[in-house]
Amino acid sequence: MKKLKVALIGAGSTYTPELMEGFINKKDSLPVRELYLMDIDDNKLNIVGGLAKRQIEAAGLDCNVVLTKSLDDALTDASFVLAQIRVGKLPARILDEKIPLKYDLIGQETNGIGGFFKGMRTIPEIMKIAKKMEELCPDAWLINFSNPAGMLTEAILNFTKVKMIGVCNVPINMIDSLKKRLKLEKAEVEYVGLNHLSWVTSIKQDGVDYLQKAIKEGINSEAMKNIPASGFSAELIKTVGAIPSSYLEYYYFKDSKLEKAKEVEKTRGEVCVDIENELLEIYSNSELHEKPELLSRRGGARYSEVAVNLVDSIYNDKQDIQVVNVLNNGALDFMADNDAIEISCIIGKDGATPIRAKIKNDHIKEYMKMMKAYEKHAVVAALTGDEDEAMRALMINPLVFDYKKAYPCFQELKEAHKQYLPQFFKGN
Repeated sequence: MKKLKVALIGAGSTYTPELMEGFINKKDSLPVRELYLMDIDDNKLNIVGGLAKRQIEAAGLDCNVVLTKSLDDALTDASFVLAQIRVGKLPARILDEKIPLKYDLIGQETNGIGGFFKGMRTIPEIMKIAKKMEELCPDAWLINFSNPAGMLTEAILNFTKVKMIGVCNVPINMIDSLKKRLKLEKAEVEYVGLNHLSWVTSIKQDGVDYLQKAIKEGINSEAMKNIPASGFSAELIKTVGAIPSSYLEYYYFKDSKLEKAKEVEKTRGEVCVDIENELLEIYSNSELHEKPELLSRRGGARYSEVAVNLVDSIYNDKQDIQVVNVLNNGALDFMADNDAIEISCIIGKDGATPIRAKIKNDHIKEYMKMMKAYEKHAVVAALTGDEDEAMRALMINPLVFDYKKAYPCFQELKEAHKQYLPQFFKGN
């Protein structure tokens, strides 16, 4: 078996111990011999990287763990590159959440104008990583779980030569919770959408489709811990004609979500700061050599499982089915071939092949096309700094729409994030 070098970009993230656990659990099928943990934050890299080293050592893995601030060192001759970057870290997220509220707009991490600005900061940086990969590890796979994952997939797969797959933990959690609630552990679940805008459109076992039974009973999937979810009524699920992921609450219940965001004492970003500080203190304990339970409160449950399963399936040509973000390439006849979508794919040595799905649900088609138009304009804005493109994107997004709110909010967020948005300040 070829010995693997894996580079983890953004390794100072408090999620990293989950990834280490994933590689430890797959040690028999994934011979990782070099693990480069790269971050630009010295303190977090040393604390989180220290725990990562102890995890690998305690598990008895024959793997050299290297902590580095050099992107070039991390990428050179890597087989897989895992990206979990957060440009501006949590303080930038908190600005994304708080500033839009002044304009009666939702400022969520990946949705609305808050998610838009996370894309504006993150797309240029992920493109830099991709361009470096073209030079230093052209045959490597980029597995990205930085948000907004769909827009990043859209940018990388359309504007670089890198082999890339976007991942999210929503699909695996949603599918497994539906299987448990319906007591259909062997069901084949059809999952269709864009990242954080997705639906389950079929639940088949033994030749029977149980979707209508689930719709009739108003069955929801389990909500993600990192969003305040109220659940969908049976009437709404019947109207939609499919089971929505919990992120659709931002679209279907926009006004109540906005009111809730205004009422809470702390934004989700501020809560995450508290959790992260507590985690870093725990990680600093030199006796600790496993992932602490507190990490489950951070909202990234099963990210490591999703990411490492993907690496395992590519490396070992497993030809199994996973839900990932890829280019459409004919899988959905109502979307363009170069549209990044989130869909069930067959995973093997050549990457992810989307499974064709014949979607008859017009509501899903219309929502996906609308939000894909938003994403296309947003990606161009992120790459070029074109403010007209930015406003075209925001006027399509149903969580924004209103120009008189969008324009001043855009200008304030642009100034607030100025150090991370050079593309919008080229004239200065």
